Amino acid sequence: MDLHQKIRTLPTQPGCYLYKNAEGEVIYVGKAKNLRARVRSYFLEASQANAKTGSLMREAVDVEYITVANEHEALALENNLIKQKKPRFNILLRDDKTYPYIKLTMNDRYPKVFVTRRLRKDGGAYYGPYFPGNLAYRLVDLIHRSFLIPSCKVDLSRYHPRACLQYYIKRCLGPCLEGLTTPETYRETIRDVQLFLEGRPNELEQALTRRMEAAAEAEQFETAARLRDQIVTVHQMQDKQRMAGTDNEDADVFGYHFENEMLAVNLFHMRSGKIVDRRDFFWEDLPESAPDAVTEAIAELDELEALPRMEPDPATTAPEIGEGIPVVQHAAVSELGAAFSPAVFFSALLKQLYLDQSYVPRSILVPVEFPDRALLAEALTERTGKRIEILAPQRGEKRSLVDLVCQNAKQSYDQRFRVLQPGMKAIQEALQDALTLEELPRRIECFDISHIQGAETVASMVVWEDGAMKKSDYRKFQVKTVTGVDDFASMREVIQRRYKRLQEDKKPFPSLILIDGGLGQLHAAYSALEEIGVTLQPLASIAKREEIIYVYGQENEPVVLDRRSPVLHLMQKIRDESHRFAVSYHRKRRQMRDRDSELLAIPGVGPRTRQRLIEHFGSVRGIKQAGPDALTAVVNTATAEKIRNYFAAEASGKAVLPVLNEAS
Repeated sequence: MDLHQKIRTLPTQPGCYLYKNAEGEVIYVGKAKNLRARVRSYFLEASQANAKTGSLMREAVDVEYITVANEHEALALENNLIKQKKPRFNILLRDDKTYPYIKLTMNDRYPKVFVTRRLRKDGGAYYGPYFPGNLAYRLVDLIHRSFLIPSCKVDLSRYHPRACLQYYIKRCLGPCLEGLTTPETYRETIRDVQLFLEGRPNELEQALTRRMEAAAEAEQFETAARLRDQIVTVHQMQDKQRMAGTDNEDADVFGYHFENEMLAVNLFHMRSGKIVDRRDFFWEDLPESAPDAVTEAIAELDELEALPRMEPDPATTAPEIGEGIPVVQHAAVSELGAAFSPAVFFSALLKQLYLDQSYVPRSILVPVEFPDRALLAEALTERTGKRIEILAPQRGEKRSLVDLVCQNAKQSYDQRFRVLQPGMKAIQEALQDALTLEELPRRIECFDISHIQGAETVASMVVWEDGAMKKSDYRKFQVKTVTGVDDFASMREVIQRRYKRLQEDKKPFPSLILIDGGLGQLHAAYSALEEIGVTLQPLASIAKREEIIYVYGQENEPVVLDRRSPVLHLMQKIRDESHRFAVSYHRKRRQMRDRDSELLAIPGVGPRTRQRLIEHFGSVRGIKQAGPDALTAVVNTATAEKIRNYFAAEASGKAVLPVLNEAS
């Protein structure tokens, strides 16, 4: 059954439809109150005249559909399918910034607490999102210090031979070493952390008070003091929450700027009446990937069947499909017929942003009205259990706020797509956010391995500090313990040598260690750090070609940055510099090896003798110029004589060559 015939069999129920191309790839996903009417609308004359719809329909060879009970379910299903299939003709959310959650790994024997950017159905307990982003890190640090739950990357599924420094400075219960804590004590502490993150301070305070009194009666004064400090922390957090709750409600405010087929969107987060953070989104070549505004506007009309009929056009549509399709002339068509439709865009954006979020503010302010606004607000209200408003204000204070965000979107557009470039502080903050670093990255040390089929394996370390490459801190390494081709073992050796030396010299570690390579090199580097007792060091790798950034501890959530991202450009610059430095050092070593091999042609000179000669005289030229006494200081008299005779014969041969050429 071809596409034209299949459309006639579609049901009139609500659901989602998926257009596919000849390769079977989903190229567009849409939702409909009436599947048959919506899909038929793509064959309207007005729709076919639009460039984007024409491109879609030229590629589409099949359509599939999924029926649901109502429009709310269709809305949710459309959002899931778009995120799963990533169709080329849909507007796709390309997020430069996501807000963090706090995760408790409840499935582990000894759960840990850390910051994450992704919600997964993995049995963990997630709390958040937190605004601004550094709030999550501050809370994890507070939990780490007050409740002694580890946030490190140490494998707690097995016991280790020794505890790390965090245990000895009273920052961890020590589950990595057998006998330092019990599973019961640890589970009790995890319950305290859950009460703390769930905002149940009264229950937590009562539980802590009971345990503190019991510890005091048992004369466990150190434990009682720790519990007392936890109670003080809970009191302080309660006071802050009461102060924050006295102001206005939460709201998200959107603004945009579109120009030259490129779009910048700003989202301001208002919490308790104050702007606490902002978020930037960017799209390029939007007309090629945006859904057709004309088709969307037409399909929203409920009066399709009541409108006048048109005669089929054999040149563009099949007679059986053109038959009975209504001609639509409506104000919405002319308004939305431009290449970029703000209404269609914000309808798609808000669905992808909020339908999967655990927290939605009570008010969402957008710059334009869009067809699904009321339906989306109802769906969010139903899912969250509280009344959610999506407003497109036209005047007053709220409109002024939207206009302010639009002005900021214009500035973001200029920074991203015009000659303006963000400052180094902004790039550092973006890098900190992208890689979920606890502190602003001030110093990055990057490593690369270079060799040819395992020969002359070397490594380089380059340093970026406060916005510039610091060449005085560059280091070169000869790999000493690895033979053959083994990049992982080479990386392990170099990382361990570098940071064991820093430990011994009591020098600070960098903000980030960057590895030129993929997951294998990343894990090799971490195993080297773990062997010397370093478990909290931020560590990442950037893979060639794909330009994907892997952060240790969240390898399942690789960071994929936009190709225009200044953060990606910075990482590439550092990576390329480490590669250049490693290759140049390897080339120099290879040239020295090839040059020094000339000595092996001399009878009686082997590799060890050659090494002694090079170390003593510095070069082959120095050996040629050495006198008999100098040579016999390094080798025996017979070998010294052979060396002198060899170079004398070589010099004699070179002297004869011009005479022969002249004679010829």
